[in-house]
Amino acid sequence: MKVAELFAQARNSVEAKMVYAEPVERDGLTVIPAARVSAGGGGGNGRDKNGQEGEGAGLGLSARPVGAYVIADGKLRWEPAIDVNRMVAVGGAIVVAALWLVGRHKKAQG
Repeated sequence: MKVAELFAQARNSVEAKMVYAEPVERDGLTVIPAARVSAGGGGGNGRDKNGQEGEGAGLGLSARPVGAYVIADGKLRWEPAIDVNRMVAVGGAIVVAALWLVGRHKKAQG
């Protein structure tokens, strides 16, 4: 498959249903899950010293839940998803940065 064909196929396959799931209805409540979808790709072609040509491409796709729209009693509200792993990672990074700054401050004082 040529690089241009690959990207055209990928572009045509991006749809809203990649972001929003089918609504789920139970007991008068409707939930529409949503996700953040990111994609990236690259490709190229070239020729070696013997005149042989080649090309290649790659695509990547990432999806993470971000929350859901909830419809109850005729009212719509957004319920964000909580990513505990991300919260722990950010908290850890803050602690490491704080310890590093304290160490630098003590070294400068001492």
